[in-house]
Amino acid sequence: MTDTVLFLCPHGAAKSVLATALLQRLAEEQGLSLRTTCAGIEPDPAIAPHVRALLAKERLVLPLEQPQLVTADQLAAADYVISLGCPFDELPHPPANWELWEDVPPPSQDLQGAYTRIQQRLSEWIANYRVS
Repeated sequence: MTDTVLFLCPHGAAKSVLATALLQRLAEEQGLSLRTTCAGIEPDPAIAPHVRALLAKERLVLPLEQPQLVTADQLAAADYVISLGCPFDELPHPPANWELWEDVPPPSQDLQGAYTRIQQRLSEWIANYRVS
């Protein structure tokens, strides 16, 4: 069975994009059956250029070409929703499995710090996922 993980961030252009790309790689490396996707609650018109550059440098696959507005269908279809700064009460549909990661710095101010913290959080998440 393949589980779906939806990453959310306010603009769908940086944190959620990094998390999606990183989890895609980790899932592949560790043989996990996960589908990852990302969206925002107020999407920017484009993926942040510095995020695109970091993904290319790290040889990570860009998960989407343009930020998307999260939909109720996406939330309902996700087995896990991980929010990087989107409050629960601002979502169009209440997710069943919900986590809020508020400790990831803004990539516009600290790209490497955001990348590193997302890597740490994903390692913890995968360890818990494997146990459940």
